[in-house]
Amino acid sequence: MPPRCNIKCHGPREVTGLGGRNGLTEEIMLRARTSFSADAYDADAEEFEEFVDNGDLELEERHALRRVAGLSTELSDITEVEYRQLRLERVVLVGVWTEGTVTDAENSLTELAALAETAGSQVLDGLIQRRGRPDPSTFIGRGKVEELRGVVQSSGADTVICDGELSPSQLRTLESQVNVKVIDRTALILDIFAQHAKSKEGKAQVELAQLQYFLPRLRGWGEALSRQAGGSASGNGGVGLRGPGETKLEIDRRRIRTRIARLKREIAAMATIRDTKRATRRRNRVPAVAIAGYTNAGKSSLLNRLTGAGVLVEDALFATLDTTTRRARAADGRIYTLSDTVGFVRHLPHQLVEAFRSTLEEVAEADLVLHVVDGSHPDPEAQVRAVREVLAEVGADAVPELLVINKLDAADEETQLRLKRLWPEAVFASARTGAGIDDVREAVERRLPWPAIELTAVVPYERGDLVARVHSIGEVLETSHLAEGTRIRARVTEGLAAELAPFAMSF
Repeated sequence: MPPRCNIKCHGPREVTGLGGRNGLTEEIMLRARTSFSADAYDADAEEFEEFVDNGDLELEERHALRRVAGLSTELSDITEVEYRQLRLERVVLVGVWTEGTVTDAENSLTELAALAETAGSQVLDGLIQRRGRPDPSTFIGRGKVEELRGVVQSSGADTVICDGELSPSQLRTLESQVNVKVIDRTALILDIFAQHAKSKEGKAQVELAQLQYFLPRLRGWGEALSRQAGGSASGNGGVGLRGPGETKLEIDRRRIRTRIARLKREIAAMATIRDTKRATRRRNRVPAVAIAGYTNAGKSSLLNRLTGAGVLVEDALFATLDTTTRRARAADGRIYTLSDTVGFVRHLPHQLVEAFRSTLEEVAEADLVLHVVDGSHPDPEAQVRAVREVLAEVGADAVPELLVINKLDAADEETQLRLKRLWPEAVFASARTGAGIDDVREAVERRLPWPAIELTAVVPYERGDLVARVHSIGEVLETSHLAEGTRIRARVTEGLAAELAPFAMSF
């Protein structure tokens, strides 16, 4: 008998719902969901610090915006093309175990359950089937389809989520046989991204990924398959306009392709702005550190600990999507930047990788990748492999990497010893308790690139701005105060060396 995995949810959830249309019946387009950011507050920093550190206001607002089951305001016009309204409430999970051990298969289904709960659904049950490859017709075998139908009927589920990307034919066939809505892992991840995107660039990237995914999966009936009359049929056409015309489904596809082209142009323009900001940092030789890692590994919590950024923190997958960059200062006075990037996951949809390529290039342009790993996860090795695969896909595999094993407080001693043997160069820390944060900071500062030019100069006291810049972007080796000015020996960048050249000492 194939193994069966019963996934238990973490208690009943009254607030449910996952995705859907914005009611664009005229344009017939799937749009990314809008998340409202909190208003700006003018308050004393000390009074507001604890409130801002974990993004409590944004977290409360995110939970308040979730739909309550039975109160949906979505339109249900059957004459329009169906856009896979992902309003999940009570779901059953199903996976196909093709390789690895049964533990790997169960871990994958457990992760799918966490994704479904992050989206606002209640997980009722989970099934796993052992197969050499997924069934080309229904993803799972005929016998498993019968078992799945029975589980759906007995549990009262309204949606089935498959742990893989289904083809359009697999979606239609499986849905017709189990008689409830069927979606795949890719659609689920895309909808979570749509819920959590805040910035203009993030919303555009998510919408682009959604449109690219849904374009080959459009379905329609009735008027959606009727054709526009040509010139001879309508009586008001002319030469070149005669013929059967386009179906409404074809019009929808054409409009979506037009929208995709527009989104690509907008994202390219936003990428130009991002490149301009990076060029300023490169010109000033400001080292950049990118925080990357598996989703829910604690990247935002670590950024908050290191810089006090006040980024939203939530125990959920893909809680934050937009890149946040903060300035940090090393112990020797040098300035560098820390950037929190989007989290990765196994089988990350390729549409998302392509859409977020301009954002992920922040990692490829960095001087150091701070790879955060969840030390309490049952299979951290698989998480590290998944992250490195995505980094290689965006050209960031050549960037120096520092492994940080996070959530030290949640990992037992045996797990810690095993991970220390596996990654002896890694730094162990806990962003929640603050343990090991100083070790992380010191390890980052040791790996920052050093300025290339060493010189000694006597800078007049009226040019204190140059001395300040040497301290901020260079490495000060020796300093003293003379009658004519500040004598400083330091390693600096080429541009700063040119400004110090008039005051340089020759030996």
